[in-house]
Amino acid sequence: MNTPATQSVPQLTPRAIILSVVLAMILAAANTYLGLFAGLTIATAIPAAVVSMAVLRVLGGGHILENNIVQTGASAGSSIAAGVIFTVPALVILGHWSDFKYWWVLAIAGLGGILGVLFSVPLRRSLIVDQQLAFPEGKAAAEVLKAGENPASGIRVLAAASTLGGIGKLIAASGLRLVPDSAAFGSFVGKGIAYMGTNLSPALLGVGYIVGLNIGIVVVAGGILSWNIAIPIYSSFFLDGNPILAARLVGASAEDAAGIIWSAEIRYLGVGAMLIGGIWTLISLRKSLMSGIRSGLEAARAGASKVVAETEKDLPMKAVLIGLIAFTLPLAGLYHAIVQNYAVSIPMTLIMIVAGFLFSSVSAYMAGLVGSSNNPVSGITIGTILFASLVLAALMGSNAPLGPVAAIVIGAVVCCAAAVAGDNLQDLKCGYMIGATPWRQQVMLAIGAASCALVMAPVLNLLAKAYGIGVPTPDHPNPLLAPQATLMASVAKGLFGGELPWDLIWIGAAIGAAIIICDEILKKRGSNFRTPVLAAAVGIYLPLDLTVPIFLGGLLAHLVERAAGVHNDPDAAERIHRKGVLFSAGLITGEALLGIVIAIPIVYSGKADVLALPSFLQFGELVGLAIFAVIGWILYRVAVKGATSSS
Repeated sequence: MNTPATQSVPQLTPRAIILSVVLAMILAAANTYLGLFAGLTIATAIPAAVVSMAVLRVLGGGHILENNIVQTGASAGSSIAAGVIFTVPALVILGHWSDFKYWWVLAIAGLGGILGVLFSVPLRRSLIVDQQLAFPEGKAAAEVLKAGENPASGIRVLAAASTLGGIGKLIAASGLRLVPDSAAFGSFVGKGIAYMGTNLSPALLGVGYIVGLNIGIVVVAGGILSWNIAIPIYSSFFLDGNPILAARLVGASAEDAAGIIWSAEIRYLGVGAMLIGGIWTLISLRKSLMSGIRSGLEAARAGASKVVAETEKDLPMKAVLIGLIAFTLPLAGLYHAIVQNYAVSIPMTLIMIVAGFLFSSVSAYMAGLVGSSNNPVSGITIGTILFASLVLAALMGSNAPLGPVAAIVIGAVVCCAAAVAGDNLQDLKCGYMIGATPWRQQVMLAIGAASCALVMAPVLNLLAKAYGIGVPTPDHPNPLLAPQATLMASVAKGLFGGELPWDLIWIGAAIGAAIIICDEILKKRGSNFRTPVLAAAVGIYLPLDLTVPIFLGGLLAHLVERAAGVHNDPDAAERIHRKGVLFSAGLITGEALLGIVIAIPIVYSGKADVLALPSFLQFGELVGLAIFAVIGWILYRVAVKGATSSS
């Protein structure tokens, strides 16, 4: 651990706080779009660190610890976005809200995020100092800060990639319509349907590069299972037993027919797989969970009775307990406003506190093992909603109309807390490696979480009005899918007497169980390739054309490793991917922010084609594929150049 003279070095400065808040809000908006679109969010610490080094150098100074504070607060953008988009849209999907209520979203995201910071305080010493867990994104951010890589070069990479990603979004179907959003082919084969396609999104290519080939293969395999196996089987053997659905397919093209069958039936296989994946997450982590909680509390008690160095000072436990009470009381009032019954709202609050601490511990532990980007927060949230629904069904009745709403709100707070807790430990790992003061980072992350909460509802409302969220409508036939939120709504509704295609959900659960067994076999064999069930479940749930570019991005990352000769060296692979990851983050941020900007004229005019070029300037799929290929080639070249210069 590097330990500079921490007391004499400025850390939590006004300019660092302001820059961190601005970056946090921007990155939260970008991750909101990405998560609703593709069901994935990305860690934002490294792009934030690069921007911070460049900006603070221009302003004069910019010590490593001040830069660390900036990336700490800015990284809240991904965690708050994940916590909100995985759950809150379910309230609109269920029909409880017609739009996203500002003060409710602010309370859920802000209070949940701050509770996540407080829950994680007693875990820092246990997981980072004692157990020395890896926390890969935290380590990577620390290496970037310590190396002091040329921030001007990093900014150029980010700016160029963001411009490219923004152009990719501007020319697509929601913008100028120069090219379509995807290139797809479908054909009827007897009663079956053959389908293949790819989305032309630069952001998805960047996502694939960041998550790597293993996850890319698993995600696209889930898509193939859903679209190339389940849909043909259903259309060949089961469609005649569903006359209402069969009537909708009359006259439809093969591509449209595949989409209709997926939307009405097959996507529920993904719901079942995600459900069993969430339960398995809790079962498989039971020992680690108890160990993490026990050692965290023991460390907190021991730390209260001795003088510690500046680099080991967490927020005082007394302040943590006061904060827990202060921030829980408003949530208790929020729960009571929903159910109007103290016999229900008080148990809701207790469930939230207990589940919040337990699952924040799980999230922190998992972030230490596999990183925040692969942290199964959605699986944790499913477990929360299942447990909350069972308790609420006993208290309110199994057909209570507000039961699903109450369960979702509990899950939303817990999801925000768990996402922030995992992210907080990543940042604290970075701080531990460079000699930062933990309590200052904890304060900054709380500020960042509250700042992100301020913008979530406006961004969600803008995206909902421009593109639609979750449920296809005549105005938005191809909405942002919000797969996790749709799952949460389905689970909560199903447990309170709602009608769901339970046969497909159970089949999906069986598929998920088979994937888990496969993963356990690979684990015992010590294989480098794994089959995480939640990644496969997301692939089953998403349209195939969204999973293909994720796979292609992962394939590019693999080819870069081969070109640098580090295919079997994970530590070296992390180093050589730094510039490729930065470029990928730029593609994602640029496309996501342009998607939000484009939404403004769409909402203002009420016309989805307000920016569309004349029809003679709208080209087809081949041009779109060519542009997509060029962007992929540029990503590869930038990544290879960065890899060879760092090896």
